Amino acid sequence: MAKEFILRGKKFEEISTMSLKEFAGLLPSRERRSLLRGFTEQEKILLEKVRNNKAKLKTHCRDLIIIPEMVGKVIKIYNGKEYAELRIEKEMMGHRLGEFAVTRSKVAHSAPGIGATRSSSALSVR
Repeated sequence: MAKEFILRGKKFEEISTMSLKEFAGLLPSRERRSLLRGFTEQEKILLEKVRNNKAKLKTHCRDLIIIPEMVGKVIKIYNGKEYAELRIEKEMMGHRLGEFAVTRSKVAHSAPGIGATRSSSALSVR
């Protein structure tokens, strides 16, 4: 049996029927204030595309808070280099899109290059 999603004592079915103002009341203060302040023009355009079930959604709006009507959609979020594909799940509600599109990757260095200091060039190449 799969574990049922609950946010602040409310099931997903209850949350999806709430108004945006009621949903904002379930969130922490920073997200609540941001939602109650209203959406920017770019965020409104993206939400309109989500409502119209557009197939390929790409966005630079990393600070958009995930709301219940976005659950189940696939959105590509710009991470500074490319678009990272993200499937919105129930557990992501209340978080921001940018939290799930990582901007920094692990750097794996190999052997010292040409022009390295004498001490680093003396190391074994293994």
